[in-house]
Amino acid sequence: MEGGEKNRDKYRVGDADLSKIRNRNERRVISHLPDILAGYPDFEPDVIAIQDIYALALNRLPARYTQAFSIVLQEQVSDEDIRQAVREAVVRVMNNPTDHDEGRGPVQW
Repeated sequence: MEGGEKNRDKYRVGDADLSKIRNRNERRVISHLPDILAGYPDFEPDVIAIQDIYALALNRLPARYTQAFSIVLQEQVSDEDIRQAVREAVVRVMNNPTDHDEGRGPVQW
């Protein structure tokens, strides 16, 4: 069994493939990240900092899980809510940089 197939099996219950169920806010946070980061020209986040910002922003927002064919009648989280969560996460990471050499973990709220 190849790696990708093995990982998909972790998200299976019987015949139900749960691997495609996603938090709708994940893509929304990703779409706003570049614009928000551009507003902090003196901040040059590395990969870990961007991952921390992404995770922190998502943790500030309610989860909105949907399957591939879900119909979303109304977004309960506004774009401004998303942008505010990302801004707060950027500031938090800027003020608490992860020191990879000292083994400090990810930024916590």
